[in-house]
Amino acid sequence: MRRLLLLSVALPTLLSAGLALAQAPAASPAPTAAAAATPPGNPVVARVDGQEIRLSDVREAAQELPDELKNAPPAMLFPLILDQLVAQKALVAKARAEGLQNDPEVQRRVARATDQELQQALLRREVAPALTEEALRARYNRESANRQGVEEVHARHILVPTEAAANAALAEVRKPGADFAEVARRLSTGPGSQQGGDLGFFKKSDMIPEFAEAAFALQPGQITDKPVQTSFGWHVIKVEERRTAPAASFEDSQEALRQAAFEEAVNAAVERVRSAAQVERFNLDGSPQRAPSLMDGATPPAPGGAAAPAPGGAAAPAPGGAAAPAQRR
Repeated sequence: MRRLLLLSVALPTLLSAGLALAQAPAASPAPTAAAAATPPGNPVVARVDGQEIRLSDVREAAQELPDELKNAPPAMLFPLILDQLVAQKALVAKARAEGLQNDPEVQRRVARATDQELQQALLRREVAPALTEEALRARYNRESANRQGVEEVHARHILVPTEAAANAALAEVRKPGADFAEVARRLSTGPGSQQGGDLGFFKKSDMIPEFAEAAFALQPGQITDKPVQTSFGWHVIKVEERRTAPAASFEDSQEALRQAAFEEAVNAAVERVRSAAQVERFNLDGSPQRAPSLMDGATPPAPGGAAAPAPGGAAAPAPGGAAAPAQRR
């Protein structure tokens, strides 16, 4: 959806420029009656066996382009799309001329495609209210009470290739008055060595598991009891500070909110529509499926045909005061 929104903003300018380049002949012929009748802003850009292709058709086709073609030069993009539309029109005309639209298999495929488009159209309409900025902000505010900041630590490390070298570095930084940053500048081969091994603040998910587990087990001022091995080598770690980063803002959370709202709205719409439909199920041989029996785990009827007890032990009353009959499933 995000890609389509971006394209809808960029394409009018892109294709207008492409149209201007593609329709700039050396000498402009006098306008025909058909050209004069063309609606402003949506001109005819080609005809195939009398079938018109308009600029709006080009724009719609451009919305389906892969991401790598978004920034293609307009002078190249416009004729490529138009050539594709011309070929499609020609193929469709040839197929109709040969009566393929009456082929049963073609009709089945067309019906399936129509059903899919109708499903998507209904779901787009159903979920649209949940995806507005107002709805997403309301969702953000509802969830803000449960939204907590992520814990971060500010750490330094000394990275060396062997365990022996790491043990030597650890012994040195544990000496009274030792400066961890100075030892890191001399011995470390890892990132930030010239800054005293400073890694800044990071979240647990930012680091590989072995390193993260060791760092987040330390309090400010503490150094690991023993070197920590990772795929990069051997680390001696010191934590300088700990903090809880503020919760993500609405702007930073918007994409995740949109995805969650989309999935929730689609599931709700599908369940609502399916529950309202009259459904009959059949076995693989076409015979009707029988109602579940007691052997299948169905709830047995109450003695005398009365309703099954309600959760409190009493029969649930019907609107008129009588016991409601058990609902057949």
